[in-house]
Amino acid sequence: MRQAERTRIRRWTRREYERLIAYDVLGEDEPVELLDGLLLVKEPQYSPHRTAVGLAAEALRVAFGAGWFVQVQSPIALDRRSEPEPDVAVISGALRDYTHAHPARPALIVEVALSGLRIARGRKARAYARAGLPDYWIVNLVDQVLEVHRQPDRVERRYASIETRQLDDVVTPLAVPDARIRVADLLP
Repeated sequence: MRQAERTRIRRWTRREYERLIAYDVLGEDEPVELLDGLLLVKEPQYSPHRTAVGLAAEALRVAFGAGWFVQVQSPIALDRRSEPEPDVAVISGALRDYTHAHPARPALIVEVALSGLRIARGRKARAYARAGLPDYWIVNLVDQVLEVHRQPDRVERRYASIETRQLDDVVTPLAVPDARIRVADLLP
């Protein structure tokens, strides 16, 4: 009897991924992102998803103010094998500070999830926790809530604190403790 063949998975580094783009193997606007060495297809941009991304970016620009910039669906240099493109990332400094390299240490990551809720809670949450990102939010369009992930455990690759906030709740980003954002302002 022949032994069953094992499926092999090819994991990519950020450098290899960037070369795939540079050599037009992947288009710059290809709907994929690199996470844990895997090329993942990004969640489709349905109207509620697109609207929630815009609402979150707008609310965070106001809450964080000067000295921060908010990038939308753009890459971050998470680690050697991950270059995700979170829906919204809040980064210290100015956009021009990152002309020659992607930001690596966002103060806050926001993923908007409908069909990609399992990935946002699973693979993405593990990657962000492993990288030690302190504040990770999921705008959960399925249940119309905000999931706030904090206290990353880099070894266990998980967040020790996960809270669900309802529409009438407010949330405060860790990096700007004086800011208050209504959850309703993040949801379409």
